[in-house]
Amino acid sequence: MNRPVRSKRLKAVTFSIFMTIGVVVGGSAPNENPQLTAVIVDLLDGQSEAWNRGNLEGFMDGYWESPDLIFTSGGRVNRGWETTLEKYRETYGGGKSSMGSLSFEEIEVYSLSPDAAWVLGRWQLERGGESSGGVFTLIFRKISGRWVIVHDHTSVEE
Repeated sequence: MNRPVRSKRLKAVTFSIFMTIGVVVGGSAPNENPQLTAVIVDLLDGQSEAWNRGNLEGFMDGYWESPDLIFTSGGRVNRGWETTLEKYRETYGGGKSSMGSLSFEEIEVYSLSPDAAWVLGRWQLERGGESSGGVFTLIFRKISGRWVIVHDHTSVEE
């Protein structure tokens, strides 16, 4: 057997093994852990409530307050809690009238381990008489006994 075929086969077998491990260990079905789902949904509800009160710092409480936080959107990668807060301030201001009304829907929580999960959902923002929305994927980790977002990838629907 020539080397390129063997390499492709090895990659396919390796991929299959990792996918099987991911399904068995990481959980294949959303919302399979009702307790974890409740914790994450409560955190997201708290974020949207803070947003809707115009409390940007309260909204940011759901994020890991670390320079290692990653936020990606619009083809850009931003690193750090402070950087993320500043990007939100630049885009949405810092008060109820400029921030509008935010909601999260269609939340799917996937447990990765006792201390990690990923979440898929939709967001909707009503602001200044206009509506926008999109999807997000969040990576949560339980750090010092508290679930926080460590990676946020948000996209906007056209």
